[in-house]
Formats: sequence, structure tokens, C-alpha cells
Amino acid sequence: MPAEQKSIPLATPGGIESPYAWTRLAISLLLMTIGGSGVYTVSVVLPRIQSEFGVARGDASLPYSAAMIGFGLGGVFMGRLADRFGVMTPVMIGALGLGGGFLAAGASGTLWQFSLAQGLLMGFLGSAATFAPLAADTSKWFSRNRGIAIAICMSGNYLAGAVWSQVLRYYFDAVGWRATYSGMGLFCLAAMLPLALVLRRATPPQPDAPAVSSATNQAITDKSRPLGLPPALLLTLLCVAGVSCCMAMSMPQVHIVAYCGDLGFGAARGAEMLSLMLGMGVVSRLVSGWISDTIGGLKTLLLGSVLQGIALMMFLFTDGLASLYVVAGMFGLFQGGIVPSYALIIREHFSPKVVGGHVGTVLMCTLLGMALGGWLCGVIFDWTGSYRAAFINGTAWNLLNVCIVLFLLWRARQYSRLAPRASR
Repeated sequence: MPAEQKSIPLATPGGIESPYAWTRLAISLLLMTIGGSGVYTVSVVLPRIQSEFGVARGDASLPYSAAMIGFGLGGVFMGRLADRFGVMTPVMIGALGLGGGFLAAGASGTLWQFSLAQGLLMGFLGSAATFAPLAADTSKWFSRNRGIAIAICMSGNYLAGAVWSQVLRYYFDAVGWRATYSGMGLFCLAAMLPLALVLRRATPPQPDAPAVSSATNQAITDKSRPLGLPPALLLTLLCVAGVSCCMAMSMPQVHIVAYCGDLGFGAARGAEMLSLMLGMGVVSRLVSGWISDTIGGLKTLLLGSVLQGIALMMFLFTDGLASLYVVAGMFGLFQGGIVPSYALIIREHFSPKVVGGHVGTVLMCTLLGMALGGWLCGVIFDWTGSYRAAFINGTAWNLLNVCIVLFLLWRARQYSRLAPRASR
């Protein structure tokens, strides 16, 4: 026990676990909630874009694809920028990119101009700067409460979807989408730039010496070979795990509205189930963050992945309205804590100097999994005329994720047995 206690830094004024760290977390949550508006706005404005530019529904969906691609790729770039210059730099760039993107999109005269503003300015330079960099930075300001802190920060992504979809829908109806976009651009600049200044303080010294993790009760002695693996191999496995879990996660999130329509319940009921999923997802992230501080990131990821697979299979046997609400709520409650677990795992097993870039890389893969999974489920539905095969496909991808995490936990157990022998 004494060795474990030494591995957990005590709170110092303005340092790890300090009141400033919690204030910084609150600011990060607010910044991520505002920054997420750049991604969630596109789906709300889609019908108006289709009418404004006189294009087909598929063409009108291109700005969303551009925003998601920019969001994913930008996370890697912004994460590495944060590793080198500190998190305030990418967040300031994000404020300028998001504000300028909203203004440019609101003034766009063609669909390609609108798509470019969404993908490059709002996605790559904007929203991406308030996701992976803030999650990675939060992990450096907490030790004893690292899991719950990361979960709170990353809840901003779900809060953005819950808040901005309703706010923007109201203003789109009241003043039009162009005026709303212009107003959002000015709001982002006015709100995010001052908030970013709170993050100017450099991160406190990071303990990177041999230590024993009290959360996982395993040795973490050499971050040059985490779990006894080459760092590139561990990062690759986490990337594959990120793709596979989100391939499964995307099925209900992307297609629940259409699924309810096919069952005869209407799109409105499906939209309510989607909102229920996102709301329960926030609860899931907070609860999973608390759990991860007790059992560690890998075990939390395994727990979430297994429960997500169970909920996904339950969709195969559920076609009643009431039961669908229950299963949708369960799915949201089970899956919300999965993605934050990756940020915690990276912080536990890699050097703090590369956390930002690595978190951005893995989160990019989770976004890729969401994009590919949503598309593949639609293709499978077109082939089979039913979502049954699509749910089975999602379950198979989820099983791949479980297998990878089980392998990593096995490596952790083997490594924890070998480390004490090496220290003798």
C-alpha cells in the first residue's frame, strides 16, 4: 500500500487535483459543449440546405460527411499541437476556425462552399480542437479522480448534441439558417476566446517514473514498452478496437429513426429514442468515469463493450414500442462510457508527452467506425430489406472489440507478474 500511495500525487495549489484543476475541467466541459456545435448543426440544417441549393438529399448530406472527416483528421493534428505548445493554442485556433466557419457557411453561395466551411473550418480547425486536446489535457490534471474527470469533460460532446440541436432548430425557424449561422459564429468567437485564456497555465509536472497503479493493481513500469508491447502495436490495437466498437455503436444511433419508421411507429418516436440514448449516454459517461477510477481503463472498456453487445442483441428480439424505448435507454446507458475509456487507457500506458496525439489518433478511429458503421448498416439493409442482418453485423464487430480488450487485459496480467521478478 505505501508504494501505491506514493504513486498518487497530493493536491497542490494550482496543481494536480487542485481547485484550479476542477475549475479548468468546468471550462473544458463548456468549451467542448460549444465546440461540438460545429458537428451537430449540420444534421439540423440539412433539409434547409437541400431546399436552398436545390440539390438531392444525398448531395445535401455531403457537408455532414465533410464535417465528420475534418473532425476526425483534425483531432490528430490538434492533439499533436497540444503536446508541443499546450492546449490553449489549439483551442484558440478552434475558436477562430469555428467562428469563422459559421460566418463563412452562413454567407456561402454554393453547396461546395458550404461543405468546405463545414469540413475545413468548422470540422478540422474548429470542433476537432475542442475534443481530443481537451480530453488529453484533462487527464494530466488529475490522478486520483482521472477517470471521472475525463468522463465529465467528454460529456460535453453529448451535451452539444442535446443542447444545440434544439437551440438551433428554434432559431432556424425564427430568423432563418443564414442569420443563425452568422449569430453562432459571433457567439463562438466571443465565448471561446476568453475561455481559452483560462487554459494558458502549463500542465503540472507529470509523474512518469516506475509506479504501481492502484486502480488496476498491476505494474506499469516501462512506458517505452507498455504492457510489454511495442508502443506502435498497442496504439494500433486500440485503433482497431476503436473502429470495431463504434461500428457496433453506430447501428442504433444512426438508424433508430428509420428503424422505428419501418416498424410503423413513425420518425418522431425514433427521434425521441435517439434523444433518450444521448441523455443516458451522459449518465453512462459519468458512472463509467467513477468506475474506471476503481478498476482502471481496460476493465471499464471491457465492461462497456460487453454490455453494449448485450443491448445490441436485444434489438434483435424487440419490436414493440415500449420495449424499444427500454432497450434504447439501456443501449445509451451501456455504451456512453466506452470512448472516454480509450483516453484513460492511453494516459495510463503511454508517456504524457504523446498523450494528445495518441488520444487524437484513437478518437479519429472511433469516428471512422461511426461513419463506416452507419454506412455499412444502410448497405446491408438495402441488400436484405431488413435491419436484422445489420444488428448481427454490429454484434460481430462488438465481439472483435471484446477480443482485443481481453488480449490486452491478459497482457496486463502477464506483465504484472513479470515486473516484480524483474525488480528483484
